[in-house]
Amino acid sequence: MQRAARLSTRGLALRRRTVLSCRCASTSTSAPHEECDVVIVGGGPAGLALATALGTSDVVRASHKVVLVEAGSLSKIREWTMGPSEFSNRVSSITNASKSLLERIGAWSLVDTTRTMPIEAMQVWDGLSDARITFDAAEAGLSPLGGMATLVENLNIQRALLHRLAQTPAVELADGVRVERISPDDIEGGGWPVVHLSDGRRLRARLLVGADGFNSPVRAYARITSTGWAYPTHAVVATLRHPPLSPFRRPPTNSTAYQRFLPTGPVAFLPLSDTAASLVWSTTPALAQALKALDGDGFASMVNAAFRLPERSMRYLHARLLEPAAPLGAEELKAEIAWREASHGVDPHSAYASASSLVTDEGIPPADAGALPPLITSVQPGTVASFPLRYNHADAYLGEGAGARTVLVGDAAHTVHPLAGQGLNLGLGDVDALARCIIAAASRGGDIGAYTALMPYARERYFENHKVMSAVDKLHKLYSTTAAPVVWARSTGLEVLNELDTLKGVVMRSAGADVTDSGQGAAWKWAMGTAADAVSGATNAVRTAEILGGALGNVAAGALRNAVLAATEKRQ
Repeated sequence: MQRAARLSTRGLALRRRTVLSCRCASTSTSAPHEECDVVIVGGGPAGLALATALGTSDVVRASHKVVLVEAGSLSKIREWTMGPSEFSNRVSSITNASKSLLERIGAWSLVDTTRTMPIEAMQVWDGLSDARITFDAAEAGLSPLGGMATLVENLNIQRALLHRLAQTPAVELADGVRVERISPDDIEGGGWPVVHLSDGRRLRARLLVGADGFNSPVRAYARITSTGWAYPTHAVVATLRHPPLSPFRRPPTNSTAYQRFLPTGPVAFLPLSDTAASLVWSTTPALAQALKALDGDGFASMVNAAFRLPERSMRYLHARLLEPAAPLGAEELKAEIAWREASHGVDPHSAYASASSLVTDEGIPPADAGALPPLITSVQPGTVASFPLRYNHADAYLGEGAGARTVLVGDAAHTVHPLAGQGLNLGLGDVDALARCIIAAASRGGDIGAYTALMPYARERYFENHKVMSAVDKLHKLYSTTAAPVVWARSTGLEVLNELDTLKGVVMRSAGADVTDSGQGAAWKWAMGTAADAVSGATNAVRTAEILGGALGNVAAGALRNAVLAATEKRQ
């Protein structure tokens, strides 16, 4: 009995020492390390959102140490400010689902909403055929939810998250320090990752989260391979300025996003205020450099032309810009555009006129004004920039073996073409799912870094992300071709879909315009009719597509059938 008691006492003491070692620095090696439960590498929107989600959880805050590491200075973002008429050139279209996450973790209330713009409608059209589809939040019953999406500067989101983290001291922010290397610990039976920082600190993590972008050191440590390729395109971004819209224009507010698909890549107009918008123009690297070389007036003229001129004239202007001789000046470019408008018979009183426009900012606008973005008059200085585009998807989100206790989120896990504006939304979806996994494991007293504890996150997000990424990639490739049969097929399909309000509602909701109820998985009710009515209408749409016959009928019917099945599964 006494021997058993002594063994029990010694076992209890050993367990106490083990528990204490999770909170104290170890001296088993020459340099001490700090014990952490979660180390997040990367202070972008995804990393900050995850730190905030964990820091605002009562379960995590009470018993877990969370550290966020960022190489740059977060104080610059925390103190970021711009004038009311100036905007950053990096903006995101935040879906209602992403906005709901930011609201739940207490960050959205700290966003400067005077610098945001709800998207109530979206118009997308083919640059070759002018086939068009229009999405309207009011028609889909999404206006009470805040429209289809919200345009907001990335820095506005990051600043709000930092201010929220300042209210949650449970999370330590280690900014201005680099990750020099990551190695497994040398403690017997351990195998936890140790993050070596440039300031000499060594953080031993129960769970290491890679939110550190495309060139992720965490992904490299975990030995997670990825699949992807570089697109032969660069994205040109800028902040555009235009006069206030006429009160007689329909819609009278600057709440419609526009996107035109050109063979060289899509060009998008994203409203930021009554007189400002963000440009995302995907084009060839050579054209991106030529556009950046233009002065402000020349750049504005090219943007206006990109939304209005027929594709063959845009092709001619691109060739002129790429000539090795002296580049076109603003006046010469404007004259060239005016001549081409006249050769195409563009009415100078029409919204399609830009360089030759006789339309003023006052009075009754032309009847077709709502089909195009307002005319750009200038570009905010210093905002024209470009960056290369690529597709990349990690082959796994969880590390195993020597790379165990690691997980990837955001751009460290996936990089997608910006034509659908889903990059940040996919990352915030990762954050939502991973935070729920960690909190659930912590509430059960489980090991938050265990593979089994993190598997629900990978199961929930990998296929969901892959579906969106594949659809965006195929859309990019579909609209990059000028082959006549393909142009006819995609244009006819787009026009058919534009007549099917039910299917358009399905598209908007599946893209995140709907809201998920606090991570419980229960979607909001259909705002337009019942789900049964939606499926019935979609079934009729399939029959309509089949009537088209031939290859187009098969493709369109197959796509619509998939939407019907998705709607049916959602209802069930």
